[in-house]
Amino acid sequence: MNKLLDVAEYMHLVGRSARSAARVIARASTASKNAALLEIAATIEKREAHILEENAADVRDAKKADLTPALIDRLTLTPKSVAAMAEGLRQIAQLPDPVGAIDGMRTRPSGIQVGKMRVPLGVIGIIYESRPNVTADAAGLCLKSGNAVILRGGSEAARSNQAIAGCIDAGLKAAKLPETAVQVIETTDRAAVGEMITRPEYIDVIIPRGGKGLIERIAADAKVPVIKHLDGNCHVYVDEHADLDKSVRIADNAKTRRYGVCGAMESLLVHEARIHDVLPRIAKVFADKGVEMRGCERTRSALAAFDVKAASEEDWSTEYLAPIVSIKVVADLDAAISHIEQYGSHHTDSIVTEHWSHAQRFLREVDSASVMVNASTQFADGFEYGLGAEIGISTDKLHARGPVGLEGLTTQKYVVLGDGSVRA
Repeated sequence: MNKLLDVAEYMHLVGRSARSAARVIARASTASKNAALLEIAATIEKREAHILEENAADVRDAKKADLTPALIDRLTLTPKSVAAMAEGLRQIAQLPDPVGAIDGMRTRPSGIQVGKMRVPLGVIGIIYESRPNVTADAAGLCLKSGNAVILRGGSEAARSNQAIAGCIDAGLKAAKLPETAVQVIETTDRAAVGEMITRPEYIDVIIPRGGKGLIERIAADAKVPVIKHLDGNCHVYVDEHADLDKSVRIADNAKTRRYGVCGAMESLLVHEARIHDVLPRIAKVFADKGVEMRGCERTRSALAAFDVKAASEEDWSTEYLAPIVSIKVVADLDAAISHIEQYGSHHTDSIVTEHWSHAQRFLREVDSASVMVNASTQFADGFEYGLGAEIGISTDKLHARGPVGLEGLTTQKYVVLGDGSVRA
């Protein structure tokens, strides 16, 4: 950032540059976009040592600032996660280009042909905390879907984000695409966020990724449309017809694979018929892994041999992002669905069952962005869904829902083909 510019002037410059670049990227060929993606991936691999060095400095500062373990977990990069960034970009390059695809073309009685063409949104603003991998994922998805993007990462990841931004610039330059198609904001001044969310002349949609406080603030103050989810209070319901081994394996993975992700299970619901076989097995896994359990009275009674704290009303609505889980015994499937509807965040919920009609009811009636049968909630991820990567997860119902990949970053317009056609 030019020190002679104040934040408002800087963001105006960024916005104008993005709007100009969006027109170029929208008409870019699939081949040139894929070339840029592959070059970015290769550059990330070449510069792995530099990226990890910058990230280590960010992590040291985060620990000194006493940031939460969940935030530090999301901030930390490893050789494996750097490789995953590159692989995600290569997967995006392999995906079909959505731009220009025409669906539903049909001939009307008047002789005209009517269909819908998929087109980019334009300029996307992404505001995110902690996760440096978002910089690469977001750049790749926006580029392939024909959008320009303005990325504003958290101050805690400033060095990491700029290191990755250098790789993106190199890839765009090599493919002869405008480097301003992807701009990573250099200032950590929070005023930059205010500028982004109130400038619809520059930005077509805002996608926030971060804590509930950040997203609530953006949703309340934005003058630009927002694609969002506030939190991930995800549930696993163990049905009376659940397989014992599957139940233990899924509950374990859904909670303990990673604690600081929005797809982590925060509440376990267990049918009352399974409190003597399933519940103690799961509780032992949690106890062995140091997961604090908070349960209803029936849970505490069934798990008297374990240290289970009494769950408060607030616990049922809490996204812990930590080794803590709330557990409730329910009477039946209806009670489980009612509990999820009352306390859940419409993110991701799963049922463990061998009963076909129970599985179908759960899929139909649970009002969440991702609903699963016999699978860990931690699959709620764009990479796992075959999207190459994701820009975020939406619990909204308009435009995009669930992991937002290439299609979620486009819209459709009607196209009409005639042959000198006039209306009677």
